[in-house]
Amino acid sequence: LPRGPKPRSRRRWPLRQAVSMSAQMKIVKATEPDQFELDVAQAICDLEANSNDLKAELRELYIVAAKEVDVTGRKAVVIFVPFKLLKVVRKIQSRLVRELEKKFSGKHVVIIGQRRIMRKPSAGQRQPKQKRPRSRTLTAVHEAILEDLVHPTEIVGKHTRYRLDGSKMIKVYLDPKEAANVEYKVDTYATVYKKLTGKEVKFEFPVQESH
Repeated sequence: LPRGPKPRSRRRWPLRQAVSMSAQMKIVKATEPDQFELDVAQAICDLEANSNDLKAELRELYIVAAKEVDVTGRKAVVIFVPFKLLKVVRKIQSRLVRELEKKFSGKHVVIIGQRRIMRKPSAGQRQPKQKRPRSRTLTAVHEAILEDLVHPTEIVGKHTRYRLDGSKMIKVYLDPKEAANVEYKVDTYATVYKKLTGKEVKFEFPVQESH
């Protein structure tokens, strides 16, 4: 995952095409943002200016990175926000994603929290004084990315399938009550997850038993 700086920097980059100074303040990263990241920042800035019901939360929000991912003939927009701002995003996520998808011509938009992975010390390395938090392990971060991808849909089960060639695929079962709302996005979720983690995943909706 792209890593953002710990403090919120106020560094300004040279103005790019059609991007306001206010939009440049909506992205904070150690390296110069590319044009697409500035376009995402501008879109969020425009929503803050024009959407009264999103204004308060968007005033606090900034991003640390954004990228486009190819998904079977179309592109998806992946936006990374600081982990500490995920609670802010969650309050307005459904509406925010819907408005951003309009601005990006119907491309699917997903929002991921920025998390740092702490690698396990290798043999011979000095052991750290503090134990590595579970939330910083590779497994925990990958699980959190999965939850971010499908939010607000609930994950109701997981199953890892091992193939004869030694590869494996994670089956993720989503709340069947949400199938009509998110089924058209599962290919995007799977492609983005593979891009970010290298892991293959398949999303399914368990059949609800009728009583």
